[in-house]
Amino acid sequence: MRLPEGTPRGRAVICHPHPQFGGSKDHPLLWAIRNELAARGFSVLSYNFRGVMGSGGRFGGGVDELKDVRAAVGRADDQGTGGVFVCGWSFGAHTALREALDDERVGKLALIGFPLRDTDDALPDLPDRIWLRAFDRPVLLVAGEADPFCPIPELKSLGRKLARARVEVLPGTDHFFWKREREVARLVASFAEESPS
Repeated sequence: MRLPEGTPRGRAVICHPHPQFGGSKDHPLLWAIRNELAARGFSVLSYNFRGVMGSGGRFGGGVDELKDVRAAVGRADDQGTGGVFVCGWSFGAHTALREALDDERVGKLALIGFPLRDTDDALPDLPDRIWLRAFDRPVLLVAGEADPFCPIPELKSLGRKLARARVEVLPGTDHFFWKREREVARLVASFAEESPS
């Protein structure tokens, strides 16, 4: 867990991209988000999903990984009071949203490059519109305008299904945000700092 200087103002968990396509907690985008959150006073837990870089277990098809998110949120929740801020990218975003729907400890979500188009590895279906609409906590949806896995019309449609979602589209970039990591990190951390409305 990355701790800020002084007393933490909040707690955050970061969920990484697909384990079978090179995803791990050690990506420049996730480093940038972790550093920006810590600089703004958050304690930040980033972890590897099961079977990644020496983590125990094996890939669970996006189902067993919910247990990983739940355990990470539990660890962060032990560090203070108030809701835990959860940020996920790609596979991590999909998994974070599905866990948050049933986990009241999650106070806010930032979902980056949310996979909405078929990829080489199918993910479990999202719950239907009724379940999504019932999720009444703030959600930030971020995508690059040229993201092939997260088409903007479909992302905006997902945003309309969530009661308190905001959609941010970054021009001139795609799913990986190369050389735009700090920009995404500032956007995510600013959202994390906002008081719930």
